Amino acid sequence: MNKLTSVDELKHAALEIRKNLLNLCSKQTIHIGGDLSIADVMTVLWQYQMNYNPHDPLDEGRDRFILSKGHASAVMSFNQAAIGCFDSNDVIKEYASDEGRFSMHSCKLINPYVEFSTGSLGHGFPVACGIAAGLRLKDNLTSRVYVVMGDGEQSEGSVWEASMNAVHYKLGNLVAIVDNNGLEADGKIEDITGLGNLADKYRAFGFRVCELDGNDIAKIKNQFDNLPSPDSDIPTVLICHTVKGKGISFMENQARWHAGKITEEQLKLCIKELESGAK
Repeated sequence: MNKLTSVDELKHAALEIRKNLLNLCSKQTIHIGGDLSIADVMTVLWQYQMNYNPHDPLDEGRDRFILSKGHASAVMSFNQAAIGCFDSNDVIKEYASDEGRFSMHSCKLINPYVEFSTGSLGHGFPVACGIAAGLRLKDNLTSRVYVVMGDGEQSEGSVWEASMNAVHYKLGNLVAIVDNNGLEADGKIEDITGLGNLADKYRAFGFRVCELDGNDIAKIKNQFDNLPSPDSDIPTVLICHTVKGKGISFMENQARWHAGKITEEQLKLCIKELESGAK
């Protein structure tokens, strides 16, 4: 598949990803709120930004992707389908089935396009740092490692231990992405473990920090276009301010929709709302 290049193409692609997510959500319980919040970033990352060959998932020259926010496996799988790893209908048919390749948390044992199995929050980011360091040992100075984390995940101490190491080892080939939607399964982040100013925290650790609207395709693309060279010495973090349940009015900013299932009637209304919003 040829990469998408224009903002309009990417907007349409993100719309299709959301439709697929909702279609799946009408058949299975999925982590729909966080899938929808990060859908725009994931679309630009997989369908525009990353150097990744779906016909050779072990290509040494590839960019690596770690879904530290492992419960957003559906949005990753649909983007992998969009670039030709498999068919989107496969995801819908096999999701959460005993013999399927797709589960509620991404699993390398059943899906060869998953770089590392995730689900326990705080684990994926340290692994991404290790992979980035390993690429440096191989003198691979062109590949990047991208890792998507949730904002609730930032309360895990392992995230900050990994951050110290990323800066110490000058992992400029590391791009951390935080889905900063302000909610986790139990409610508002600020009411559970207040994070304060994430941007200031990462700056204090020594990261190159960029804050952006994580549901604005043009701004996401612009940030990826302006990443420093992967052979640089300073890791980057993109703090993406997003809306949980983005695109569906009754789901937006509702912790209730961290995970759930919709009815066929709700599916029709959701698709209509998405299409109306895309005009």
